Amino acid sequence: MSFDPTPWRADTEAVAAGRIHLNNAGASLMPRPVHQAIVQHLQREVSLGGYEAADLARDAIQKAHDDVARLIGATARNVAVVENATVAFAQALSAFDFEPGDAIVTSRNDYSSNQLMYLSLAQRRGVRVLRAEDLPAGGADPDSVAKLVRTERPKLVAITHVPTNSGLVQRVEEIGRICAEHDVPYLVDACQSVGQLPIDVQQLHCTYLAATARKFLRGPRGVGFLYVSDAALEAGHYPLYIDLHGARWTEADSFELVDDATRFENWEFAYALVLGQGAAAEYAGRVGVADAGRYASGLAQRAREQLANIEGVRVLDAGEELCAIVTVEIAGHDARDVVRMLREEAINTSALDRTSAVIDMDDKQAHSALRISPHYYNTQREIDIAVGAIEAIVMG
Repeated sequence: MSFDPTPWRADTEAVAAGRIHLNNAGASLMPRPVHQAIVQHLQREVSLGGYEAADLARDAIQKAHDDVARLIGATARNVAVVENATVAFAQALSAFDFEPGDAIVTSRNDYSSNQLMYLSLAQRRGVRVLRAEDLPAGGADPDSVAKLVRTERPKLVAITHVPTNSGLVQRVEEIGRICAEHDVPYLVDACQSVGQLPIDVQQLHCTYLAATARKFLRGPRGVGFLYVSDAALEAGHYPLYIDLHGARWTEADSFELVDDATRFENWEFAYALVLGQGAAAEYAGRVGVADAGRYASGLAQRAREQLANIEGVRVLDAGEELCAIVTVEIAGHDARDVVRMLREEAINTSALDRTSAVIDMDDKQAHSALRISPHYYNTQREIDIAVGAIEAIVMG
């Protein structure tokens, strides 16, 4: 059965204004119910006061946790709401007491902020950063991960599901089974996959999973979440800098952890954003992530095929499985300039430079990349218009 974007376009304000938004890997357009959830809570804060509005919204805040948990096949006790995916990832990393010589196994395609955290741990704590070899088509080779797990006994395996710099989908489920078999903690960065690919944390066998609201989930900026497994909670994991929301100060020199993922949250929240994230998760459930994701991936493939036929445009995506992110290098043009020119025509895209993915960009000998990331509210016609605009820029 074909996917019909019409009802979801009707909920998307910018569509009516004629804007073609192909920057969903950056920040999606929020649907009307998400915007309403945020604005309504802000109005309550104006009318009642911040603490009072939060008290009144207590049930709605709990429901927001429930809706996020349902989206990833978890329960609310395993979901911590945080400021963004990078904070979620850092909270999870900080739960491990790394010592000199400990190893983290990761991929050559992990997100740049994650790579920087690994390197910081290497410099400050003497942690060894071991990157698995890639498959011939691209993406972390599970056999290479398995070999590193067997020979190096890492303290953690950390893999990005979908890198920010290409449409690659890494084999996170297969790697998760390897980690489970060897009883190695497993951290998944699902920042670019939540909302465009079905996520089931049980199938992933992950200890932690970090994500944000603003990308394919279609939530607001400034909020994200961290899944914390029962195994991590029962092992007593908690973040290095825990606050009074996650623990109780019981005696002058002791504290007691709360018994769920709340221990990874901070006391202070932008509750309007928490409610917006919950509304986005509920909305994604109504749309159907699997069907919507297949539709968006089809739009991306349409863009790849058309762009590959334009002289001077090089498609950079590589991998056995690709998703709704397309990256191309345009000869003679800095991608940032192309983004600006497209934006003048009401077409939203984004640009990547070498620092976004040093290893991958060097492998591909690319200096900058234009990123095109459609979603389920886009249409084939919008893809064709965007490709035509890019071709016009190339032809000068």
